[in-house]
Amino acid sequence: MKKRITQDDYIKANRKASREAEIKEHGHPVCYKRVHEAKKVYNRRKIKAADKKLPYFFCTQDSDAMRQT
Repeated sequence: MKKRITQDDYIKANRKASREAEIKEHGHPVCYKRVHEAKKVYNRRKIKAADKKLPYFFCTQDSDAMRQT
């Protein structure tokens, strides 16, 4: 019995081929559904994450100069 190729089979095969070509071209799958975020947008989460690297302000040059005098 011959199997007929339905429209769903055609769409599925076309999507799979397109995805494989995209991975071959870019080296990884590209997400098209992600929302683009502008660089100028205020983002409190990123600012807070950057501040956690140094919790306090340490000035080593001034403290060494104070010890010598």
